[in-house]
Amino acid sequence: MVQSESIFRLDGVTRRFGALTALDDITFEAPQNEYISLLGPSGAGKTSLLRVIAGFESPDVGRIHFLGRDITDLPAHKRGIGFVFQNFALFPHLTVFENIAFGLRNGIDDIADAQIGDRVREMVDLVGLSGLEDRVPDQISGGQKQRVALARTLVMQPKLVLLDEPLGALDANLRGRMQTELRQIRERLNVTFLHVTGSETEALAMGDTVAVLDRGRIIQSGTPEQIHDTPSSSDVALFLNRFNLFDGKLSADAFHGPFGPVPAANVCQNPTDIYAIRYDRTKAFRKGDTLPGPALPARFLASEYLGSSVISFFETADHKQVEVDHHLSFGDPDNYKVGEEYVLSWDPRHAIVFGQEAAA
Repeated sequence: MVQSESIFRLDGVTRRFGALTALDDITFEAPQNEYISLLGPSGAGKTSLLRVIAGFESPDVGRIHFLGRDITDLPAHKRGIGFVFQNFALFPHLTVFENIAFGLRNGIDDIADAQIGDRVREMVDLVGLSGLEDRVPDQISGGQKQRVALARTLVMQPKLVLLDEPLGALDANLRGRMQTELRQIRERLNVTFLHVTGSETEALAMGDTVAVLDRGRIIQSGTPEQIHDTPSSSDVALFLNRFNLFDGKLSADAFHGPFGPVPAANVCQNPTDIYAIRYDRTKAFRKGDTLPGPALPARFLASEYLGSSVISFFETADHKQVEVDHHLSFGDPDNYKVGEEYVLSWDPRHAIVFGQEAAA
């Protein structure tokens, strides 16, 4: 993917609330005309970061640049940045049409009613709300409310749209459809979306760029493939919910874990020594089978059917739960017996070792 010029840049942005540091010296540059996912656990500072970019809050330290100019001290309504709130924030007494038109009527001088009507109708068509213009929010579904909130932001023609967990209030089926629709809308309008989420699946599915935020710092950013395949730290691997993580000791190019010593080929600097192998790289074998790598005895607990794959849960002797992900495109899964002992193994070349002894 060819990277374009940045749409916004954060230079050493810090935001404190008393003794709590919500944002800690963040420096980050976002490309134009992309879908950017901001992933992090609850309390990581995701919403605080959006509010600082939007201008609802001011950083204690650092500068914010948007389209090449410093907007740190510019009021929110003069920034030209759209914001879609998590709870939609619709006016309950206004119709769908008037909710979308609100910003045009109250934020732009000397705009004719005919022009307002044209722009609102264009947005109504774009987000699929035709025929609902005269309804009030209580008369439409959650997904339709989401579309109204998005249209109300897009009708102002911003170059950057900030979305604060926009799919969190929707059911699973609607979330999937809205993921596709949001990407299509962004591409049609050639704007940049910055989408905050606590869901690793959502972040990887939607983002052209994914940034991982933890304890007020962006600890990794890159393409979804880079984040998924090569997490830069054990914390990122943990957030992704795709890796079995094992404690142990990195020493002399080998990792010593509950499965014995294993060669450590891919090593990343980390505060603690952690061994990571993806769920879908982990396989269950019966005793006596030829193994591709280390041997980790484990007892089968249960399986969950996820549509395209089956997740199987095993427990080791030290009561650690290990997951095995079998994608159904590779054929039918094995039938494991509850309580029976198996041996988990994997190709060590597919593992990532995080360690204190790694070269910085």
